[in-house]
This record gives sequence, C-alpha cells and structure tokens, in this order.
Amino acid sequence: MYSVNNRAQPLKLLLLFFATLAAGILWQREQLAALALVRIDPVPETRTLVVEERYAAAADYLGFFMDYDYVQQDPAAQALFAQIEAVRADPAYQADKLAEGLIQGTSDEVIGQAAGVASDFFVIGDLRDLLHQGRQWAKDEEVDEVITALAAIGLAASAAQAASAVTTVGTVGVAAPSVAAATAVKGGVSLLKLARKANKLPPWLVQASREAAEQVTRGKTLDGVQDLFVDLYRLARHKGGVALLGTTTDALSLKRLARATDTFGDQTVTLYRLGGDAFLATAQQAAKLGAATIKLAATYGQEGLRLLDRIGTLKFVKYTARGGKLLYKGDVLRLLARLLAELPPWVLYLLVAAGALVWMPWHGIGRKPALAWLRP
Repeated sequence: MYSVNNRAQPLKLLLLFFATLAAGILWQREQLAALALVRIDPVPETRTLVVEERYAAAADYLGFFMDYDYVQQDPAAQALFAQIEAVRADPAYQADKLAEGLIQGTSDEVIGQAAGVASDFFVIGDLRDLLHQGRQWAKDEEVDEVITALAAIGLAASAAQAASAVTTVGTVGVAAPSVAAATAVKGGVSLLKLARKANKLPPWLVQASREAAEQVTRGKTLDGVQDLFVDLYRLARHKGGVALLGTTTDALSLKRLARATDTFGDQTVTLYRLGGDAFLATAQQAAKLGAATIKLAATYGQEGLRLLDRIGTLKFVKYTARGGKLLYKGDVLRLLARLLAELPPWVLYLLVAAGALVWMPWHGIGRKPALAWLRP
C-alpha cells in the first residue's frame, strides 16, 4: 500500500518535467520564434498579377524573391518569371506603354512613366493637361481641379527654371539654388499627376495640391511648397512611387517612405507590400540592422520583420539559417515551434514556480506548508 508521498511522486515528476520544459522555452524563446517563421511563396501572388495584366508589378514582386535560393531554384517561379519577361520585352507591348505615357501621362511601365515624366519636365505635359481640362470645360464637362492645379504648379516651376538659367548665365555658370528646388517641384508634380490619373492620390494630398497651387499663383514663388515636393521627388525617382504614395496619410508618413526609398530604391514598393508598417519601422533602423538583413526578414513577411526588430541582426541571421537546415517543409515541427513560442510568458513562469515549490525541502520551515502532502 502506497503512502501519500509515494502516490504524489508521479505528479511531482510530471510537474518537474513541465517546469523544465517551460524553462527551456523561456531560454530558447527567440530561437523558437525563428523556427516558427514561414517564408513567403511569391508564385500565387505573381500569378494573380499576371491575370490582371499587371506585368510590371509582377516582375518587381517576383524579381525581388528571385535573389533567394528557395525561389531561384523553384521551377514554377523560373518559368513564370521567364513568361513575364517575354511579355514585357515584346516590341508591341513596349510601344503601347510608350504611347500610354506620352498621351495619357500615366503608365505602369518604366518606359511609359519616363515618357510622361519627361513631357512634364519639358512643359509639354503641363500644357497637355491644361489643354485637356480646357476642352472639358468648353464642353461643359467635369474639370479635374487637382490636375489643373498641379499643371499650374508645374508651369510655375518651369518658369522658375528658366529664370534660374538666366541667372546662371549671369553668374558665369554658377547655378542658382532655386534650380534644384524647381526640379524637385516638377518631379513631385509628375508623381502627383500620375497618382491622380491612376486614382491613387490620397485625400490629404488632394488638399495639399490645391493649397500649394494657391500659394504659387498668389505669391509667384515655390518656397512655400518646396519641403513637400522634395519628399515627393524622392519617391518619384523610383519605381512604384505611385503605389507608395497611395499609402501615405500625412506629410510625416510621406517623409518616412521617402527615407526608405533612399536606402532600398526600387525595391521599396515590394518591401512595403510584404511588410507594411513593420517594414517602415525596421527601415528607420537600416543603418543598425542592415539593408540586406531587412530584405531577408521581409521574405518571412511582417512576422520576420518584427522578429528582426526584436532580436537584432546577428541572432536573426543565425537562427533563421539554423531553421533553414532543420525545417525544409517540416510543417509539424514548425507548427510545434509556433505553439511553444506563442505560449504566454506568465504560464511558463507559473510552471517553473510550481516545479520549484514541490521539490523545495520544507523540513524545518516552522509551519506546515500548503503543499506539505507533496513533500518527500
């Protein structure tokens, strides 16, 4: 016949097991979080973009992942990338995109965007837009006040450039400071017009465009709008600027995106697509975390970027490399790692405390403890 203590022994051993397991989870919590990460398969999303005939976006999205072995060695990804590039290289496709940029001033391809931006820089685009809006007004049809306002700002910037050129001649080739400002304004105007025509101009920039046009027409100067348009110009220099612009909510969010493009260039739009605000948070620490590590973390989505932000570059690279060797497509092991990593810390500490209490030597403590029946 077993004593009370003998009957309690299995329970004590079980509590000891769970306490040890909990301590191990707390110790390796960051490693478990890394093991639980799942890399993004870009093929399904890319196929959706192809069906929508958004070949430029599809090429940028899949192209980002093609730098990584797990996608680069995937036959489906290779075939899809080749298909997209074949379409984009077709002369007829390129001609359509060029005409789209020249006539409409908007395009999703570089050649069309370059044509639209170039026409804006040489006044043609602003005059084209004003003439088009004038025809709309003459026909008693709806006039886009934002496009009209932006074209007016563009013309003012062109006039400032011309005046600066005259000043440059008078100063024996030393360019006036307003040349750079006028160039930034014209670049920003082009981006805003592209976004407006693509229905991706956020409400706050609609209002800002109107106010900027009023300042320019009243004061005949670009000084009051320079800061805003400098940030816009930083976005305009990279692919996906229109898509990025559509995500902004105020001047501060615009500035954060502009800073990100300074570091990540044309890949910023894909990185934001993958990580959203989590990407922007890590992008602000690019000097500390490293641009390459941030891009690696983005292949795991927002969870990867948040983990990188939490544990730093060295641990992230080490843990994800180790996880890549252990987990190829080990969904069961990955699911187990996720479940363990997501256990609330208070539960783990409670188990550790319970394991310690039942094995504590209570002899001679002076008063009978509540768990005295479990003592050896």
